[in-house]
Amino acid sequence: MKLTDVINYDLTQFNFSAADKKEALDKLTTMLVEKNIIANKDNFLEALLAREAQSTTGVGESVAIPHAKSVDFDKAMIVYAKSNEGVEWESFDGVAAKHIFMICAPDGGADEHLKALASLSQALMDPTVKAGLDNATTKEEVEKVFANFVAKTDTPKEEKEEKISGEKPYIIAVTACPTGIAHTFMAAEKIKETAKEMGLDVKVETNGQIGIENRLTKEDIERAVGVIVAADKKVEVARFAGKPTIITKVADGINKPKELIQTILDGKAKAYVHDASGEEVESTSGDETIWRKAYKHLMEGVSNMLPFVVAGGILIALSFIWGINAFDPKDPSYNKVAEVLFYFGKISFSMMLPILAGFIGRSIADRPGFIVGMVGGILADPSILGLKSDLLTYTPSGFLGALVAGFLAGGIIIALKYAFSWMPRSLDGIKPIFLFPILGTLIMGVLMIFIINAPMASVMEGLKHFIESLNGSGKFIVGFVVAAMMVIDMGGPINKASYVTGTALLTAAGTAGSDVMAAVMIGGMVPPLAIAISATINKNIWPKSQRSGALVNYVMGLAFITEGAIPFAASNPARVIPPLFLSSGVAGALSMTFGSVSKAPHGGIFAIVAGAVSNPIMYLLSLIIGATLGAVLLILSLNLGKKKK
Repeated sequence: MKLTDVINYDLTQFNFSAADKKEALDKLTTMLVEKNIIANKDNFLEALLAREAQSTTGVGESVAIPHAKSVDFDKAMIVYAKSNEGVEWESFDGVAAKHIFMICAPDGGADEHLKALASLSQALMDPTVKAGLDNATTKEEVEKVFANFVAKTDTPKEEKEEKISGEKPYIIAVTACPTGIAHTFMAAEKIKETAKEMGLDVKVETNGQIGIENRLTKEDIERAVGVIVAADKKVEVARFAGKPTIITKVADGINKPKELIQTILDGKAKAYVHDASGEEVESTSGDETIWRKAYKHLMEGVSNMLPFVVAGGILIALSFIWGINAFDPKDPSYNKVAEVLFYFGKISFSMMLPILAGFIGRSIADRPGFIVGMVGGILADPSILGLKSDLLTYTPSGFLGALVAGFLAGGIIIALKYAFSWMPRSLDGIKPIFLFPILGTLIMGVLMIFIINAPMASVMEGLKHFIESLNGSGKFIVGFVVAAMMVIDMGGPINKASYVTGTALLTAAGTAGSDVMAAVMIGGMVPPLAIAISATINKNIWPKSQRSGALVNYVMGLAFITEGAIPFAASNPARVIPPLFLSSGVAGALSMTFGSVSKAPHGGIFAIVAGAVSNPIMYLLSLIIGATLGAVLLILSLNLGKKKK
């Protein structure tokens, strides 16, 4: 099946606009329902968003290829939307997506449809295709662009085989992404194209949904001067033992092929040493410093922890609607619904520590690291499972203990791998499922109970007492800093550091709540609200394509979803982020100065209405002041920018 057979030209959209990729995908899936292509958009939209959560499908150079498989489709289909102003897609190169190709793949095994989808990635690497799409204004012109490409590349297989001269340096590569539909083939094409421009022979193996294609042979590996593994999933790497090898993410194959190839040619790539346990290998790309690796492991834990915190926080906040103690059967305000909401919320929230530690451990040492990390996270606060023992009568170390436990889990498994490296390879299979989990759990338990918990608990207690001892200007400064941090990168590491600090102090404070958590929450609510208010006062400061999205930020801000501000900040960061930074900081500072305390880690307006935030009148006043100040500063900043132009 050819590429031209799977593009549905009748669904092509021009002048497409959306505030962000989530809204874009919602619009496109809604259109499929309206055109009677699918009966309900929910399943497919959820699959698309799940794929985006793995890594962005914005592949750079103003192209995005969102894709997913669903039982809603009997055969594969591609929908094309062209946006003149571009849609923020968190692309690898930071450029908004103007050409959006939504791939709708049937849920099933590899087939001819997927080969056609793979050829889309190859087509988008062709400069003539890109130029044709830039100039196209009708569906007929789009159809002609791809028809010309297919005609140009539709040659017999024997004519398409890579010709290896035997005289030039020979580079080999493997590409793979989690779904194996788009990024896999785009990285392959980019590496091949760049290698040829550099005068090299090249062969690239793709690990896609259609299986392994262009498989590297033993002769290829022996002859190659080096190997590039651009993959976001596990691939067979043992065969490259002893060869100069770069192991990196698939995005680098798309965006940095020349740099990767040059590293091999310069002799800077290290010879690959295979891990006999067969576990996931670490990236060996040159920019992977130890701090970068540690950050990636930490973010793996934090990103998997946050959904539990959000779900638990909102459910707990909702239980407060019937009264702050309505969940307690012994309290006069007791309500059965409140008890159920609080119970489910506590279950979700209590998973925060083991999930944090478990996924940090998994990021470092795969599945054995996960189980050992989970145990360490539980031992950071055994009360989450209702565990009682004379051995466990120690002060819980909470968030900091779980953080240490995650990295400790990875270290324990690495040490065990080294300690048992003498065992014959025939016994490798029992290590990750028998030896490592048992010994790792035992070692983790001893270390957490007798070494880690006490000092980490002291640090948490010290931090809590320090915050409690602040007054006046001290509270004002702390409130400003933690709230302003929520704005700097909106969902990035600085934002998460602030939010995690708030939740850690909230966990340590228990039912007393945390004023830092309240400041953090208000700091995350201000940016979307400030953008919405600014658009209400002066709609012309935002491009036409963003105005409807700006007003949606009323809801986003009140629900404490800071990410609603990302597309607006990304469109002009120098003039948008400073006003939001200042106004969020002021709101957080006022919140702490007024003594507002939050007993829920999330919820926004729900938490306020439910009574989970103390001194709610002054807290709302702080929010209004911060959001209004942000709107005024945004109008001044953006209007000043227009005058300078």
